Amino acid sequence: MTDTRPLRVAIVGAGPAGIYAADALMKSDTLNAGRGVSIDLFERMPAPFGLIRYGVAPDHPRIKGIITALHKVLDKSQVRLIGNVDYGTDVTLEDLKARYDGIIFSTGATDDRVMEIPGIDLKRSYGAAQFVAWYDGHPDFSRTWPLEEEKVAVIGVGNVALDVARVLAKTGDELLPTEIPANVYEGLKANKALEVHVFGRRGPAQAKFTPLELKELDHSPNIEVVVAPEDIEYDEGSAVARRTSKITDQVATIIENYAIREDPKAGAIHKLFLHFFESPVEILGENSEVVGLRTERTELDGTGNVKGTGKFTDWDVTAVYRAVGYLSDNLPEIPFDDQAGVIPNEAGRVFDNGEHQRGLYTTGWIKRGPVGLIGHTKGDANETIECLVEDMVNGALLDPAEPHEDSIITLLESKNHPFTTWDGWYRLDEHERSLGAAEGRERIKVVERHDMLAASEPDKI
Repeated sequence: MTDTRPLRVAIVGAGPAGIYAADALMKSDTLNAGRGVSIDLFERMPAPFGLIRYGVAPDHPRIKGIITALHKVLDKSQVRLIGNVDYGTDVTLEDLKARYDGIIFSTGATDDRVMEIPGIDLKRSYGAAQFVAWYDGHPDFSRTWPLEEEKVAVIGVGNVALDVARVLAKTGDELLPTEIPANVYEGLKANKALEVHVFGRRGPAQAKFTPLELKELDHSPNIEVVVAPEDIEYDEGSAVARRTSKITDQVATIIENYAIREDPKAGAIHKLFLHFFESPVEILGENSEVVGLRTERTELDGTGNVKGTGKFTDWDVTAVYRAVGYLSDNLPEIPFDDQAGVIPNEAGRVFDNGEHQRGLYTTGWIKRGPVGLIGHTKGDANETIECLVEDMVNGALLDPAEPHEDSIITLLESKNHPFTTWDGWYRLDEHERSLGAAEGRERIKVVERHDMLAASEPDKI
């Protein structure tokens, strides 16, 4: 007999990937023409939006504007947010299988990818992800950050490296108009960094910056961007990359323009150096603390790749930030490829030892790795949802014993576990905006988890 109740889907992770998956489900012609869909979005944090809230630099309101579009999805009646619920701890795979026809994992990537060079464990050698979590006010990370070094290195030539370098090179007062909480402002105000050195092992045509973010470096009156003319080098592979990608060509042109500037930037108190063709080989230490960074000079090999030259340079820096990529967490009871850092899948269907795990799906960075821009997750979501709907048509989803919507709420309440809702987000949002308004700012982010939970609760009369 055909099931007439709405398809029940759990999505674990309420960042862009999970929300795009919810949107794709609601737009499915097959579901709209038939039984419809009922979606529960589970989020470990008390607030939604994942990477947008906790992984984007506070001085990038343009990117945070994506929240407006995500808001419209979560406003739909078919979607329910269940926040402050950690998969594997507060709810298990068995709990979800008993209540949903399909389960989608979209937990993203929050850890730092391992970089295996000597000295990586020295004091003042940091993973960029932890620094980003600090300045974005993530409740599960430290409230303080040591910013006592005058010369700092950032390894990596992607947008995260650029964000880290820019935040280190700006002043606390420059960032005060953003949503940063008081503890972050105080930390940045005390920052002693005068020089920030960004290192990439390849050339300008291979940098993974986006043009707008790269150009924005120059918008700060306090930052002078410095590029050595000898770092402007291209081979045939680089020329092809520039001809075939407008973005690559724009990035290379912006870097060239930085390199040809002759006059110092008036009033700039901080220098931000972009170094190319310098491959980090060792973080130098004394007494277990960073005292420098050793790089090997590289050269292009004709294909856009590089080879070592045997020429080494020791750079005078006393803190190193590694921005070489994010790494997804291994989720309980879900297969995981430790090498690739993803859930093994085919087009979003979760596989284990070559066999599809019935009713289990994945999307976003934990599906394909932490590459690409936020908008790329839309395509991921569409592909995954097509598979899920196809499996529904073929009768290949789960057969939940308790598919009614109240079941998961009853379970959480039986555990006395506090959880947040979409209405709760509106209350938290209003609270953060009121904190900001009192200081003439758009918003001030609430950091402490218990404060987030309290602000999300209905007013007690």
